[in-house]
Amino acid sequence: MAADFFGLVWDALEESEPKIKTEKTLALFDRFKAGEFEDFTKDGIVNVQQKPSYAALCEIARPTEVRRRRKLDTDEGKAVFLHAITHIEYSAIDLGLDACYSFRGLPKEFYFDWLEVAAEECEHFLMLERLLNKVGAKYGDFTVHPSLFEACRKSDTLIKRMAAIPRFLEAGGLDANKKMTAKIAKLKDETAKEILDALSVILRDEIDHVKKGTKWFYYACEKDGVDESRYFEIVESVLPNSTKPKEFVNVEDRLKAGFKCEEIKRLVGKENIPC
Repeated sequence: MAADFFGLVWDALEESEPKIKTEKTLALFDRFKAGEFEDFTKDGIVNVQQKPSYAALCEIARPTEVRRRRKLDTDEGKAVFLHAITHIEYSAIDLGLDACYSFRGLPKEFYFDWLEVAAEECEHFLMLERLLNKVGAKYGDFTVHPSLFEACRKSDTLIKRMAAIPRFLEAGGLDANKKMTAKIAKLKDETAKEILDALSVILRDEIDHVKKGTKWFYYACEKDGVDESRYFEIVESVLPNSTKPKEFVNVEDRLKAGFKCEEIKRLVGKENIPC
């Protein structure tokens, strides 16, 4: 009897305990690479997560109510900072798994790509969790917000999901990473160096994740007969008022991730951006 790929993805997606969740996800990717899964056309009911898997671990609040980092030169400040990034990476595991689970009948490459993303997000989470433990904290110690989960639920078609999640929200992480790196680089302690190393790994992988989003966004556009120039319109349909000009855009890494110069100019709201 063939293994139930979607059932196994759902099982990993619903798991809340980080150690078990990462083990299930990494094992599933290993099985995929070993050629255990071939049928991605399963009919029937597609479940929808009613609450994020981390709800069992964390107190959830609105973004404005989440504690902000203050001084990064203290363990407490580093803990708040690291917890926020660790939460993003935990959420990103679920985003990769949910993409695999929610959309059926797509090329095998699609499921490989997003399971690979989920596996790499597991590695990011575990790396950050170790650093979080090193400064005396653990995942779940601080309040978190559900913004990524909510955006996932609102993007219920492939074209919306690829535009709003990897190609908009996760792409924003390319910008944030560069800004965070500049702040942490001012510190000279050992933990700060380890955080910088972690941010470097995350940036390297996230460029590829966003690039995958670009690839499958273009695929969805072609499949739906939609011009790819409607990218911002599609993002706005999922995340209203989100595409206003940004103060800072990581031009170099967005280009690597498949963004066009015209899109970057639109993001910044200026025509004289060198790209």
